[in-house]
Order: sequence, then structure tokens, then C-alpha cells
Amino acid sequence: MKIGELSEVTGTSVRLLRYYEEQGLLESHRLASGHRRYEDGAPVAVRRIRSFLDAGLPTRVIRDLLPCVDGDGTVDGCRLEVLQDHLRGLDDRISALSEARTSLSGLITATQAREGASAP
Repeated sequence: MKIGELSEVTGTSVRLLRYYEEQGLLESHRLASGHRRYEDGAPVAVRRIRSFLDAGLPTRVIRDLLPCVDGDGTVDGCRLEVLQDHLRGLDDRISALSEARTSLSGLITATQAREGASAP
């Protein structure tokens, strides 16, 4: 399968497919003409990469996880700790954002109340 075909089948831009290759997430073979050629399983690999990216995992972590992915898309238990660490990180960021939102909301409410009190 050529890169344009893989792009069409997966809905992933050619530019991103090239990036996935640069990051060691996706493999292709070069034809004598220099064009990339992908194996039949490449669409599944791209969808798996996309799902890991959607889960907030950086490409360096995905590269390490891909060899541990089972046929059903789950990750071997030996890599479960990596996923749990990233989940904890997401929970921490959500908590920080929630606190920032509460603080900003309070500031807006106080500002609106002050402006309402000073209105003629």
C-alpha cells in the first residue's frame, strides 16, 4: 500500500504518516523509485497510534508500547504501570485545571459584583 492509499484509508494526513515513521512508530519499505510501501497491517497500526495519541500519550511512550500491544489492542501487563503513570498525570492536570477554573470563576463573579454595585 502506498502512502496516499494509507492516508485515505485511515483519514490520517500524509504528513502525519511521515512523522510517525520519523518517530519510529510506523514502518515502510522503500521501492527502487524511493516511494514508501506499507504492509497490509499498516491501517491497524495507524489506528492504534491514533488511539494512543488520543489518550494523551507522547510518541516516545507510544514507541515503547507498540511492541507490547496484543492483537485486541490491549497492552501487555508488563507495561501497565506506564499507562497508570500517565493516567495519574492526567488526573493531576485535571485537578489543577479545576482549581484554576474555580479561581477564575470567583474573580469574574467578584468583578461583576463590584461593577454592579458601582452602576448608577
